[in-house]
Amino acid sequence: MTRERRPLSHPLADVFWRAVDSIAASLSPDTVRGYRAVTRSFLRYLGADHHEIRSLQQLRRDPHILGWLAHLRLRQPPIVLATHVNNVVRLRHILEELAWNEQMPDLAHLLRPDDCPRRERKVPRPLLAEDDQLLQQELVRRNDLASNVLLLLRHTGMRIGECVDLSSDCLHAGAPEQWAIHVPLGKMKTERLVPVDSFVCQLVQRLRFLRSLDPTPADGFLLARPRGREMLLRGLRKSLHEITAAAGISAWIVPHQLRHTYATFMLRAGVSFPGIMKLLGHSSPDMTMRYLGIALPDLQREYQQARSQPRHLVPQPRPLNPARADLSGLVQALQAAQHVLEMFRRTLPDGAPRRHLDRLANRLSKIVSEAHSLDAPEK
Repeated sequence: MTRERRPLSHPLADVFWRAVDSIAASLSPDTVRGYRAVTRSFLRYLGADHHEIRSLQQLRRDPHILGWLAHLRLRQPPIVLATHVNNVVRLRHILEELAWNEQMPDLAHLLRPDDCPRRERKVPRPLLAEDDQLLQQELVRRNDLASNVLLLLRHTGMRIGECVDLSSDCLHAGAPEQWAIHVPLGKMKTERLVPVDSFVCQLVQRLRFLRSLDPTPADGFLLARPRGREMLLRGLRKSLHEITAAAGISAWIVPHQLRHTYATFMLRAGVSFPGIMKLLGHSSPDMTMRYLGIALPDLQREYQQARSQPRHLVPQPRPLNPARADLSGLVQALQAAQHVLEMFRRTLPDGAPRRHLDRLANRLSKIVSEAHSLDAPEK
């Protein structure tokens, strides 16, 4: 038995139904029912909270549209995210249709694309240090094609799609003992050079050797793809799952986590944030921040280092020229004394000697200031 809906009584009902009928010409019945449900929801909200609205010219983004969005968020029981998104998108389409039909372009801007609630993007996290170590040990032990490819991902931060597209001559030599891998056009339609060490060079040489043993004709790629690119990618992902299980890692690991792990390792090793952006091939700092796993131990280490060696206190003095017995030489000597005193003070634990050196440092700062003033012309 079909439940009868109570009739919708609102001054704007007819014009909204005409817009829905216009949109419905190319939609499925289920989708049309969704548009009608959104229309009833919006007009009933207007009738209850803004009963003064009797024409389209009176509609405003604030408070009418924003109020309806707040009404959706406060529904009890709460509606699921997908339904919430569909409601917002459908009302926006209705308003766009009304803007065209009624020659009122402002209606199309009452709802904006960013009014849709965003689904939370689950970004793979870096591996735990213990899992990273276990995985690398198992990869080195196996030393087969898949293991060498996965090690290459872990030590270069490449995406798996970029890795399978590497050319046979991807290694580039710079200065003596300096190498880089040329990463081809990837997800962001950019290419880059990633500095690598001798271990990565050995991995590439090993993959070249394995490629030479493959009966597939040479095609310029570092990795053979006898059954196509997609099958190669699928095989590497499957191998990673088998290897993690053999290594005793219970967590489900995907290849992209190796890229996140590389980024976090580079950060802990001292690579600057802009440097990590370049290594990963990102154009947005926001995206790079998603890749970095900064745990409490990292923050503690940074905090203690900043406490023990604050960069802003005493600048590194310029080399002292002892032959200069003038005002400039005097200032340089005093600044050198400041630097030595500060370096010594940092080695002392908290206590009376360190506090005494603090007072001496203050006196030296005043002396340096007085010395600078000697250069001022006398009045």
